[in-house]
Amino acid sequence: MAKIDRLERMDTRRAELESEYRAALVAALRVTAAGQWGLFGHNKDKQARAKAAPLVDGLAELADEIDQLRDQLDMEPFALHAEFLAARGPVQSHAVGEPKQAQAWLDRLAQEG
Repeated sequence: MAKIDRLERMDTRRAELESEYRAALVAALRVTAAGQWGLFGHNKDKQARAKAAPLVDGLAELADEIDQLRDQLDMEPFALHAEFLAARGPVQSHAVGEPKQAQAWLDRLAQEG
Protein backbone atom coordinates (compact mmCIF):
# COMPACT_ATOMS: atom_id res chain seq x y z
CA MET A 1 0.00 0.00 0.00
CA ALA A 2 2.81 2.42 0.89
CA LYS A 3 4.55 1.73 -2.42
CA ILE A 4 1.34 2.44 -4.35
CA ASP A 5 0.91 5.73 -2.47
CA ARG A 6 4.52 6.69 -3.13
CA LEU A 7 4.19 5.90 -6.84
CA GLU A 8 0.96 7.86 -7.02
CA ARG A 9 2.61 10.89 -5.40
CA MET A 10 5.53 10.61 -7.81
CA ASP A 11 3.19 10.44 -10.78
CA THR A 12 1.22 13.43 -9.51
CA ARG A 13 4.47 15.38 -9.11
CA ARG A 14 5.54 14.36 -12.63
CA ALA A 15 2.28 15.62 -14.06
CA GLU A 16 2.63 18.91 -12.17
CA LEU A 17 6.17 19.40 -13.44
CA GLU A 18 5.15 18.60 -17.01
CA SER A 19 2.40 21.18 -16.76
CA GLU A 20 4.88 23.70 -15.34
CA TYR A 21 7.33 22.91 -18.15
CA ARG A 22 4.67 23.37 -20.80
CA ALA A 23 3.61 26.72 -19.30
CA ALA A 24 7.24 27.91 -19.16
CA LEU A 25 7.83 26.79 -22.75
CA VAL A 26 4.68 28.56 -23.96
CA ALA A 27 5.76 31.76 -22.17
CA ALA A 28 9.21 31.57 -23.77
CA LEU A 29 7.69 30.84 -27.19
CA ARG A 30 5.40 33.87 -26.89
CA VAL A 31 8.39 36.12 -26.20
CA THR A 32 10.18 34.65 -29.20
CA ALA A 33 7.12 34.90 -31.44
CA ALA A 34 6.95 38.59 -30.51
CA GLY A 35 10.40 39.06 -32.04
CA GLN A 36 13.03 38.25 -29.43
CA TRP A 37 15.58 35.86 -30.90
CA GLY A 38 17.78 33.42 -28.96
CA LEU A 39 15.47 30.70 -27.67
CA PHE A 40 16.22 28.37 -30.56
CA GLY A 41 19.84 29.48 -30.92
CA HIS A 42 19.60 29.74 -34.70
CA ASN A 43 22.07 32.57 -35.12
CA LYS A 44 25.43 33.48 -33.63
CA ASP A 45 24.17 36.54 -31.76
CA LYS A 46 25.76 36.15 -28.34
CA GLN A 47 23.52 38.77 -26.73
CA ALA A 48 20.34 37.07 -27.91
CA ARG A 49 21.60 33.70 -26.68
CA ALA A 50 22.61 35.17 -23.34
CA LYS A 51 19.20 36.79 -22.95
CA ALA A 52 17.46 33.47 -23.64
CA ALA A 53 19.87 31.36 -21.55
CA PRO A 54 17.90 31.62 -18.27
CA LEU A 55 14.75 30.42 -20.06
CA VAL A 56 16.58 27.52 -21.72
CA ASP A 57 18.36 26.59 -18.48
CA GLY A 58 15.09 26.65 -16.54
CA LEU A 59 13.45 24.38 -19.08
CA ALA A 60 16.41 22.00 -18.95
CA GLU A 61 16.26 21.83 -15.14
CA LEU A 62 12.55 21.05 -15.19
CA ALA A 63 13.07 18.44 -17.91
CA ASP A 64 15.83 16.75 -15.90
CA GLU A 65 13.56 16.46 -12.88
CA ILE A 66 10.71 15.19 -15.06
CA ASP A 67 12.96 12.58 -16.68
CA GLN A 68 14.18 11.37 -13.29
CA LEU A 69 10.59 10.83 -12.18
CA ARG A 70 9.66 9.22 -15.50
CA ASP A 71 12.62 6.85 -15.15
CA GLN A 72 11.53 5.87 -11.64
CA LEU A 73 8.00 5.32 -12.92
CA ASP A 74 9.33 3.22 -15.83
CA MET A 75 8.05 5.69 -18.42
CA GLU A 76 9.53 6.97 -21.66
CA PRO A 77 11.67 10.14 -21.48
CA PHE A 78 9.88 13.48 -21.68
CA ALA A 79 9.24 13.89 -25.42
CA LEU A 80 8.35 17.60 -25.45
CA HIS A 81 11.78 18.62 -24.17
CA ALA A 82 13.52 16.27 -26.58
CA GLU A 83 11.59 17.89 -29.45
CA PHE A 84 12.53 21.34 -28.19
CA LEU A 85 16.22 20.40 -28.00
CA ALA A 86 16.09 18.95 -31.51
CA ALA A 87 14.68 22.26 -32.81
CA ARG A 88 17.55 24.27 -31.32
CA GLY A 89 20.88 25.07 -32.89
CA PRO A 90 22.25 26.50 -36.11
CA VAL A 91 20.14 26.25 -39.25
CA GLN A 92 20.63 26.95 -42.93
CA SER A 93 20.22 30.53 -44.10
CA HIS A 94 16.89 29.84 -45.81
CA ALA A 95 15.29 28.34 -42.70
CA VAL A 96 12.28 29.93 -41.02
CA GLY A 97 13.21 32.59 -38.45
CA GLU A 98 12.84 32.00 -34.73
CA PRO A 99 9.69 34.15 -34.35
CA LYS A 100 7.87 32.18 -37.06
CA GLN A 101 9.15 28.90 -35.66
CA ALA A 102 7.96 29.89 -32.18
CA GLN A 103 4.51 30.75 -33.56
CA ALA A 104 4.34 27.37 -35.28
CA TRP A 105 5.19 25.71 -31.97
CA LEU A 106 2.52 27.73 -30.19
CA ASP A 107 -0.05 26.75 -32.80
CA ARG A 108 0.87 23.08 -32.49
CA LEU A 109 0.79 23.12 -28.70
CA ALA A 110 -2.60 24.85 -28.75
CA GLN A 111 -3.98 22.13 -31.03
CA GLU A 112 -2.61 19.41 -28.76
CA GLY A 113 -4.36 21.03 -25.82
